[in-house]
Amino acid sequence: MTRRLVVLALAAVVACTRTEKEPVPEPPAKTSGSPLVLAPPGVRIVKAPAGDNAATLIKAERERTMAESRDLLVYVGAKWCEPCQRFHHAAAEGKLDNEFPNLTVMEFDLDVDRDRIVAAGYASQFIPLFVVPDADGHPTDKRVEGGIKGEAAVLDLTKKLRPLFAQK
Repeated sequence: MTRRLVVLALAAVVACTRTEKEPVPEPPAKTSGSPLVLAPPGVRIVKAPAGDNAATLIKAERERTMAESRDLLVYVGAKWCEPCQRFHHAAAEGKLDNEFPNLTVMEFDLDVDRDRIVAAGYASQFIPLFVVPDADGHPTDKRVEGGIKGEAAVLDLTKKLRPLFAQK
């Protein structure tokens, strides 16, 4: 019993005489306003999430891209559309990054999303369809419809898309 009391007393003395302090992490610095988020340059493709209201989804994506100092382009394509495939592959492989360094493409599939994109005003006669949306997620008159097949498809679309972002 005495031995236990001595051990406990020694432990208490050692614990109480310890002068080393644990480092305390610094609190995060406070900033005023919302910080500017810089996204990596290049074309970024965002598949449209499931949901009924395309305009609401587009509006939310536009707000995100603007906060990152990027442009948003709504893209409607299909897996069976050759110009769509060529554009999508070129964008995914970074081949359009120099031409459109701050572009986010919100992708809709015509076969899957037809009803909700038409309801939001993104109807077109041809695909691929590229549209610059307004602040409410609805289409503006800045749009490109259709493309050509073959090796020149991406170059053709690039030439058509360039003017959409020439004036801001």
